[in-house]
Amino acid sequence: MRAYLIRRLLLIVPTLLLVTLAVFFLVRFIPGSVIDLMASESQAEAGMGTQMTPEYLRHALGLDEPIHLQYGRWLGRILQGDFGRSLWTDRPVNADIISRLPISLELGTMAIVIGMLIALPIGVYSAIRQDTAGDYAGRTFAIVLISVPSFWAATIVVVYPSIWWGWSPPIEYIPLVEDPVENIKQFILPAVIMGTHMSGTTMRMTRTMMLEVLRQDYIRTAWSKGLRERVVVMRHAVKNALIPVVTIAGMMIPVLIGGSVIMEQIFGLPGIGRLVIEAVTKRDYTVISGVNMVVATVVLLANLLVDLSYAYLDPRVRYG
Repeated sequence: MRAYLIRRLLLIVPTLLLVTLAVFFLVRFIPGSVIDLMASESQAEAGMGTQMTPEYLRHALGLDEPIHLQYGRWLGRILQGDFGRSLWTDRPVNADIISRLPISLELGTMAIVIGMLIALPIGVYSAIRQDTAGDYAGRTFAIVLISVPSFWAATIVVVYPSIWWGWSPPIEYIPLVEDPVENIKQFILPAVIMGTHMSGTTMRMTRTMMLEVLRQDYIRTAWSKGLRERVVVMRHAVKNALIPVVTIAGMMIPVLIGGSVIMEQIFGLPGIGRLVIEAVTKRDYTVISGVNMVVATVVLLANLLVDLSYAYLDPRVRYG
């Protein structure tokens, strides 16, 4: 296990290096240029005597250097844990990410927990009660959750209650340390919408894998020994059925960092997703690159964590 873990950690290094190449160069192919946007804004303020030429801006931001030199300088800062400064605000990108990270972590954690609490019980019940009314209801519910777009559900939740009852969710962020109750109230709606949407796929996967495990010989042996249904299902079947489910859950982990761009925008949550929207709108290359590097690192570590969990869930899995 130790040798496997070391190999995987070493493999992350060249992978992240390729990610830096993709992140640095691809963001510069976004239509429009930060220089054009800044020049337009400066021209609009020309009456105040603040007009700056594109050449001046390009030199001030260091964008007039050859692209490979810009990449080398940026990569050097990345290796030191410094994501640079925003092209617009001159704030450290690290500070922006750290200030918004707890918001996305809170939203993502609540969404994943809610999704699992919905998906696992219904998926297991649908499998052990196959082709009954409860099974059909669970499968229909899962398909509905998968089919309904989360942005549509969020828009409905925001718009229609305000029209019918004069109520709308708070749009100004309330920090957890200031008012925990109001903070939870603010997060519960977007978390439920995100969690229920994610739970549909997990629910169907749980049912499918449970059905496959319940047909195994060792499960039939457990039944023949006269074990109670709860013991057979919970002790012998569920654990072995969770391997593909854990894989899907691992794909959800980046939500902890990236949050949901749409949910944060609709509900006014200043998380990482909203930071990305603002950075893309302004073509703030350093912020876009910094956030993408954080998300890429989390994805790689999440995949490693999922692979290691297989050995716990299935004793037949051994890493040499």
